[in-house]
Amino acid sequence: MQSAAPSCADVIVVGGGHAGCEAAAAAARSGARTVLVTQHVDTIGEMSCNPSIGGIGKGHLVREVDALDGLMGRVIDEAGIHFRMLNRRKGPAVQGPRAQADRDLYRSAMLQEIRSCSGLTVHEGSVEDLLVDFAGGEGGTARVSGIVMADGDVISASRVVITTGTFLRGVVHIGRSNRPAGRYLRDSDGVEAPCTALAATLQRLKLPLSRLKTGTPPRLDTNTIDYSLLEPQPSEEPPLPFSYLNEGGSVAQADRLITCYKTYTNQRTHAIVLANKHQLPAYESGDGKGAGPRYCPSLFSKVERFPQRDGHMVWLEPEGLSTPYVYPNGISSAFPLDVQESLVRSMVGLESAEILKPAYDVEYDFVDPRCLHHSLEVRSCAGLYLAGQIIGTTGYEEAASLGTIAGANAGLAAAGRPPFTVGRHEGYIGVLIDDLVSRGTMEPYRMFTSRAEYRLLLRADNADQRLTAKGHEAGLVGEERFERLREKQASMEIGRQALQRFFLPNSEWAARGFGVKPNGEIRSAEQMLHVPKAELSMVEEAMIEAPHGWRSPSPLPPTPAAAPGAPPRVLPTLGREAVEIEVKYANYLERQEKEVNRLREHELLRIPSTIDYASLPCLSQEEVEKLSATQPATLRDAGLIPGITPKALLYIFNEVKRPAPKRI
Repeated sequence: MQSAAPSCADVIVVGGGHAGCEAAAAAARSGARTVLVTQHVDTIGEMSCNPSIGGIGKGHLVREVDALDGLMGRVIDEAGIHFRMLNRRKGPAVQGPRAQADRDLYRSAMLQEIRSCSGLTVHEGSVEDLLVDFAGGEGGTARVSGIVMADGDVISASRVVITTGTFLRGVVHIGRSNRPAGRYLRDSDGVEAPCTALAATLQRLKLPLSRLKTGTPPRLDTNTIDYSLLEPQPSEEPPLPFSYLNEGGSVAQADRLITCYKTYTNQRTHAIVLANKHQLPAYESGDGKGAGPRYCPSLFSKVERFPQRDGHMVWLEPEGLSTPYVYPNGISSAFPLDVQESLVRSMVGLESAEILKPAYDVEYDFVDPRCLHHSLEVRSCAGLYLAGQIIGTTGYEEAASLGTIAGANAGLAAAGRPPFTVGRHEGYIGVLIDDLVSRGTMEPYRMFTSRAEYRLLLRADNADQRLTAKGHEAGLVGEERFERLREKQASMEIGRQALQRFFLPNSEWAARGFGVKPNGEIRSAEQMLHVPKAELSMVEEAMIEAPHGWRSPSPLPPTPAAAPGAPPRVLPTLGREAVEIEVKYANYLERQEKEVNRLREHELLRIPSTIDYASLPCLSQEEVEKLSATQPATLRDAGLIPGITPKALLYIFNEVKRPAPKRI
């Protein structure tokens, strides 16, 4: 840390949010001398909105950031107080880890990670402007050469990454009142100043700017909530870690794990919303309603869009172990404070709830991401990179993913090395960037598993197997992380061999509860994992209790139980989940890999203009409407339409390739 501004660097990162932290760390890992510039050092890693990390699709992104040696996975493991694996009842492709954090612990852990990054300096101050050189004078080819601080200091650099979040000409709204700001400070009534001059500079560079909005709910006083009336949701124990460095173990002490609770809005709540819609902010963008996140809508948007619903779920999430703040997830709004109080107190358990911090919306500039390369470098200004909400995303996880790639590429470019990119078939990060750069967005973009063509290949459990070696080859992943991958791969091979070397007749498998005919056919433990409802723990129990089933070499000794009272295991703990999934879903994985290759080989296949999408029974109504309205010329064009799934592309492919009926 230092107070005086450094005179030069290889890479400058503007903004200390989730995108900025990952960008600065990635640039430093690439070997670049990096400066992270932030308005306030003590807000580095601040969780401005919800106190959680991960979820469906989002959890996949965090695992991928971690696989590239990023920070977010390690930090949430350090700061988490409530962990769950979402969609456990569904297949592994759509299961996503989620953890709630203690905000103070998270911010502290992130700052510690930033401070420990070799080659990274943090400078506190506001960025006033960019230094841009024009070859041949104004209007010529632009190249960034540094930044100008508000106090007049200049820091020179050949690469600059801007991650200003909601601060670019930000305006916060509560009711019809508004003020210029990027966000409210959590523990006071103050605000953090917006980046106004920087927005003017981007406009001078002729970058395509538009306005978006996002919102946050009020914060409630936990001492005024009647939890006895509410349904509890405890944390999973033991909690599963996000970071692959912690895989095979647990990450939080039992006494640090909390319980969340849920309540619901009701008809009274909805009536208050509709009666006061005239008091909502007068936004600059989006038809007077603001271009907000479709998939994390305000309470007003939910009531307006779903009038048939009697209620909407509201999760009450404590923001930490030593704070009274509670985050009511699901009632984001920007009504005046008195209306917010009425809304909150209309719900069960919240009849006497006190608001510690009012809800508000923030409206801000964003840059159309179609002006970027896939490296996240601005096409019209060499050396300038953008990441996070400034290019139209919403959420910590999307910001961290973009920051990782932007920072990595800034650092690599400064050293004259080729850019690092992730393809759609390699990771959700690739899906995220390709969606933004190829399609753009008119609303804050949020990641879902449904956006990926190859979900079963891009699981949360195998992000390290997909990306860590690639990151290591590019110089972004350290030796400790790469060695951990090799250990996992070795453990997985041991596990596969163990499953392949154990055999029993069907009669014995059936006696142990497996759904097979009780005959003399011999099957391996690996084959039994293909049987419906078979679990690895069941197979391992048989492998321990029936030593005669082992074939040479001698059986593996059982590994220690994963938790007190848990059955002993045969397979090594490291990589165990991935082995089970890859064995159980081997046929599906092989089929999806073939689908990947088929679609990639035929992405330029022409789609006849006469095709009747409504006649294809396997397409959803949404897919029919979008395809009919867009009339894509090729399979690739169809795949670029938001909401068109890989299965839909295969149906279209099969329809186009289907032989025409013979005339009689």
